[in-house]
Amino acid sequence: MNPQVSNLVIMLVMMQVSRRLDMESPDVIFYVRVAYCSSVFAAWAIYQYTRGLIVKKNDLTTLKFVAPPNAMAGESEGKLQVTTVRDYDLKELDAAVKSIYTGLAMMGFMHLYMKYTNPLLMQSISPIKSALEHNEIKIHLFGKPATGDLKRPFKAPSLFGGFGAQPEAKTDKKSIEEAEKAGTGGVKAE
Repeated sequence: MNPQVSNLVIMLVMMQVSRRLDMESPDVIFYVRVAYCSSVFAAWAIYQYTRGLIVKKNDLTTLKFVAPPNAMAGESEGKLQVTTVRDYDLKELDAAVKSIYTGLAMMGFMHLYMKYTNPLLMQSISPIKSALEHNEIKIHLFGKPATGDLKRPFKAPSLFGGFGAQPEAKTDKKSIEEAEKAGTGGVKAE
């Protein structure tokens, strides 16, 4: 199922659940907090377990690609990236863990400061769902081959489902050679 469609279905179901619960009751609020915190912890644990699998596998295959230019930083040309599969995978997992912390901070602000409980209930499934749909989890935990959509470097997902899609990293030999000659990167990140 398409992740955007499943997100919509989950939100609609959770809205119906939240209407049937008494969100003013301290007991209900406690269980909603427990559900959300358990979900965040489970997602974090999935990422950490996968990190262990990546480190244990220690795939030092060289990965070269030309990263798309960052328009926000005023870049007009992409930079050559030279890394290993292990380092690339760990970097992707770090970004996923940071997204957990960002979501936790936003939910903490909305729930503790603004006293909203419904968003906490609505987001109680989202961290685990995101973790299980992550490309690194599919490859290392579920054992799917790194081909097609799971081929590194991964395609950046569009925020609006296909509109305004971000440019992809270039992996063709010609683009890599041009970037090497132009001197736009190529230093292996440690």
